[in-house]
Amino acid sequence: MWNEAVVTMLVEGVFDTLYMTLVSTLIAYLIGLPMGIALVLTSDKGIRPNRIIYKLLDIIVNIVRSIPFLILLILVIPFTRLLVGKAYGTEATIVPLIIAAAPFIARMVESSIQEVDSGVIEAAQSMGASLWTIIWKVMLAEARTSLIVGATIVLGTVLGYSAMAGTVGGGGLGDIAIRYGYYRYQSDIMLVTVVLLVVLVQAMQMIGMAVSRKLDKRTR
Repeated sequence: MWNEAVVTMLVEGVFDTLYMTLVSTLIAYLIGLPMGIALVLTSDKGIRPNRIIYKLLDIIVNIVRSIPFLILLILVIPFTRLLVGKAYGTEATIVPLIIAAAPFIARMVESSIQEVDSGVIEAAQSMGASLWTIIWKVMLAEARTSLIVGATIVLGTVLGYSAMAGTVGGGGLGDIAIRYGYYRYQSDIMLVTVVLLVVLVQAMQMIGMAVSRKLDKRTR
C-alpha cells in the first residue's frame, strides 16, 4: 500500500494540518489577545475596572471553553457553511478552530499579564504613561516570555483540535487517520499519522521554548 500516492497524500496532510493550525491560531490571536487584555484591564484590580464588560467577557470565554471541540464543530456547521460555502475541508475547519481557540487564548493572555509585577504598572501610571503605552510597553513587554510559552501551548492544542476535525472530513492528518486507519483498517497509515502529529507538536514546542528562553531577561 505504500506507494507514491500514499506518500504524497501524507505530505499534503502535513501541509494542510500546518495551514489549518497556523492560520486559525493567527486569526484567533487577533480576537483572543484583545479579549485577554480587556479581561485584565476591566477586572476589579485592573487599571480600568468595569464589572459589566468583565462579566460579559468572562461569561463568553467560560461558555465557549466549556463546549467540547467535537460538539462545537457540529454546532457551528451552519455558520461555517455561511462563511466558506461548505462544512468540510481545511478552509471550513479553520472557522471552528478560531472559535474554539480565541477564548482559550484570552485566558492564556489574561494569566500571562497577571504575572506582571503590579509595581511596574503603577510606576508607569505615576509617570503619566497613556493606556496604550502601559498595555504595549509594560504589560505585553513584561509578559512576553509567558505569552510565547502560552502561544506554544495554544499551537499544540489547536493542532490537536485540527486532528479531531478529521472525524467530519476536516482535512489534514486527522482526516487521513480516520479515513484510512479507522474506516479501512490500515493501521500502518494510522501509526504514521500519529507519529507525524507528535513530531509536529514537539517541533512547535521546541521552537517556542527556544524563543521564550532567548527573550527571557532572567536568563541573561
